[in-house]
Amino acid sequence: MNGTHLSNRLQTVADFVSPGARLADIGSDHAYLPVHLAKQGVITAALAGEVVKGPYHNALTEIENEQLTDTITARLADGLAAIQPDDKIDTVTIAGMGGTLITNILESGKSHLTHHERLILQPNVGEDNVRRWLQNNRYQIVAERILAEDGHIYEIIVADPVETPVTYTATELKFGPYLLREKSPVLQQKWRQEQARLDQVIATMKQAKNAPQAKIAAFKRERDQIQEVILNEG
Repeated sequence: MNGTHLSNRLQTVADFVSPGARLADIGSDHAYLPVHLAKQGVITAALAGEVVKGPYHNALTEIENEQLTDTITARLADGLAAIQPDDKIDTVTIAGMGGTLITNILESGKSHLTHHERLILQPNVGEDNVRRWLQNNRYQIVAERILAEDGHIYEIIVADPVETPVTYTATELKFGPYLLREKSPVLQQKWRQEQARLDQVIATMKQAKNAPQAKIAAFKRERDQIQEVILNEG
């Protein structure tokens, strides 16, 4: 993967960046995403934010090698602190980290947002945490995608700011309002795997001398919910 050829995961993120956008890519690593979008003429400006010096220098090198220093700025900063008012950012991408970390980045950096930005988020796990933060901070989910790549399953969540609060059901927060409607084979695969993991946990717990019945019952309820909501297989 490089700035010319993105992974399917990052290409899906890129597909939701609107033409003419001013992008902040947080946790940018090699800055492949903003470099790709700049080379395609999609964005007018971007910053590649990194909190770790190694990835920051990777981004800096990539931007310089692609001769895109007029369009993309690499910035060493913690999360959304990379964004400055003069940047006039209207799109934020955060991809390739856990949902809890993404949520923490959004929450701790709220003062750097104007509530006019599109958020394109790709958590590796803990997607429900991300959706809950969006609901609590007046962002409406406008699209979701799920894909399998290199043995992993990824979800992309796209949200735009709204004035009126949006409320999702517990089921929508867990599985995704758009993903629930589609129930794609990849979504079913993801939750079959989770169901198998729960079965293993339940079986292990049952073997304990003092089996934790309350926990076993909770895991069984979770397993049954997956069966009912996603798999619909009796």
